[in-house]
Amino acid sequence: MRRSAPHLTRRTFFGAVVAAAGTAALSGCGALGIDTPPGQTGEALRSERPLPRPYEVPLPRPRTARPTGTLTLPDGTTADLYEITQRPAEVEILPGLRTTVWGYDGTFPGTTLETRTGRPVVVRHRNELPVPTVTHLHGGHTPADSDGWPLDLLLPAGAARPQHHGMPGDLAAGTRDHHYPMTQRAATLWYHDHRMDFTGPAVHRGLVGLHLVRDDVEDALPLPRGDREIPLVLCDRSFDADGQFTYPSLDRSLRRVPGVEVAWMEGVLGDVVLVNGAPWPVAEVDAARHRLRILNGANARRFSLAFQVPGAPDLPVTQIGSDGGLLAAPVERPTVDLAPGERCDVVVDLGRVPVGTEVTVVNLLGTGPTRDVLRFRVVRVARDDSAVPAVLSEIEPLVPGPVRREFVFRRGAVGDHSGWTINDRSFDPDGSLADVPLGTTETWRFRTDVHHPVHVHLDPVQVLTRGGRGPGPSDAGWKDTVDLRPGEIVDVATRFTDFAGRFVLHCHNLEHEDMAMMATIRTVPGA
Repeated sequence: MRRSAPHLTRRTFFGAVVAAAGTAALSGCGALGIDTPPGQTGEALRSERPLPRPYEVPLPRPRTARPTGTLTLPDGTTADLYEITQRPAEVEILPGLRTTVWGYDGTFPGTTLETRTGRPVVVRHRNELPVPTVTHLHGGHTPADSDGWPLDLLLPAGAARPQHHGMPGDLAAGTRDHHYPMTQRAATLWYHDHRMDFTGPAVHRGLVGLHLVRDDVEDALPLPRGDREIPLVLCDRSFDADGQFTYPSLDRSLRRVPGVEVAWMEGVLGDVVLVNGAPWPVAEVDAARHRLRILNGANARRFSLAFQVPGAPDLPVTQIGSDGGLLAAPVERPTVDLAPGERCDVVVDLGRVPVGTEVTVVNLLGTGPTRDVLRFRVVRVARDDSAVPAVLSEIEPLVPGPVRREFVFRRGAVGDHSGWTINDRSFDPDGSLADVPLGTTETWRFRTDVHHPVHVHLDPVQVLTRGGRGPGPSDAGWKDTVDLRPGEIVDVATRFTDFAGRFVLHCHNLEHEDMAMMATIRTVPGA
């Protein structure tokens, strides 16, 4: 049962959206669709214009960034320098229309970075947007000052720099350098905006991009590569009559619908599925194995992907990697299940179907247009020297003791704040829910009321139990985002290394995060 909209202070979600939009304000809800699809935690927005037909737009590939130079770090090591500009841009998403996005280098998704283990990089972000931003490398093993603390604001270029902003965080004007040591294994990472209270609208506007880490271990495997390694950034959006993104905001249309403000606390769902920024695209491919590096970059939508073949059983997929890189061994799966923030690295053998076959990827958790995702059209015979070996990598098992800490994720009220809480507390940047010694392995227990994908910064975790049993099908390998289903208890093993400082733990349903479902975790020197 939903309560009437309370008076909120700092974290008034809808006021936040208006402030975040600045002079380039987001559209209001327009044709409101207030319903919760099965298997989702969120409310659906309906587009105000006719939607394009699926599987007519070619699948794009995000542009890959190149280093612009090198830097000598204070310790004498050399780092590759990448420079990214955050700026508004007009892009074609719906055929024949231009949509304003906030993009890294003006693209949606943003520029892909490809870096190597053992080779440090510095990513210099320049902010040419009308609002402050914070950049977080999701899955990155980074020092605290480069992690994207929610109050480490990068002010717009040319903006006056205030003396302070009243809460713990660093202000930078125009540009900020993020130092990524790359002391981590190959993995599919991604970067996105992480400003406190404003992550949902900023990501929804387009501030999301991939960061692929490669290493010698992965390169030595005979996995599909080149054109047969395909990144897939999944998300959903709705559009107004002019082809602009819609997102809940305080406007007249909302104020005419009592209780709508509370409804959007559940999460924002669109009715157009985008893959690499294109609506329901199609890719023409070889009859061969393909490696798909899949990111769920949606604010709130979950995906359960099935690869359907007309008149035949669904194609199985072979999972080879998770959030934190390669699994120890491949796992054949009937579907790919992803909550917001999760990644899954799979190989699908499109050589098992005849040339001319169309393999349609559908979301079993979708309804109507959101059931469609993308299509592969197998158009030619091709030589295929790839394989999926029986052993992929070595994964050190973490062996913790009994449960050390418990984190309860649920809706609640703290003082004048009504939203989402962890341990009945809203996000407090001045406090800490846990001070964790570096190098210590602990068992953490997560409890939940509804769906919450829990993201841990700094280091990945290993799932020990789910619902009192072993790990679930989606829990293998190193995980930095663990999906909690309604009423579920999940135990994970944690171990933080290298970097002492202030990090966060939060729900990756971005509307839940913006409504304060986030906690400070401090890592401290070990005993």
